[in-house]
Order: sequence, then C-alpha cells, then structure tokens
Amino acid sequence: MKNKPDDRRNNMERIQRNIDKTIYNMELADEMISKTTDKKMKKTLTEKNERRRRALDGMRHEIKDEAAAMEDKK
Repeated sequence: MKNKPDDRRNNMERIQRNIDKTIYNMELADEMISKTTDKKMKKTLTEKNERRRRALDGMRHEIKDEAAAMEDKK
C-alpha cells in the first residue's frame, strides 16, 4: 500500500474556511451569551469562545506558513 503524496494545493482555502466557521460560531455564542440568564451556559460559552480564539491564532499562523510555502515554490 502506497502513501498518498502530500497535496497542499487547497490547504489555504481549507484553513480559511475553518477560520470563517470559527468566527461565525463565536458570533453565535456571543449572541447566546447576551440573551441567556443561565450563568452556567454563559460560562460554558465564554470558555468555548476562549478556546476558539486560541484556535484562531493557530489557524492564522498556519495560513501564513502556507502562504510563505507557496511563495517559496514560485
């Protein structure tokens, strides 16, 4: 069985899609936080958004690395 070659052609698009989805989910969570009076729910959503912020930092770093790798190939 042969390994697939590393195909990175769509990595930037995939990462950008993930960034967009994460931001959308953060906005939804923020909206829910503002509407709920449930303290436990607010805490849970706030913690999720904090994890999402850290994930966004990582994804943004990754997309910059991909852009640099594409420039190196030119």
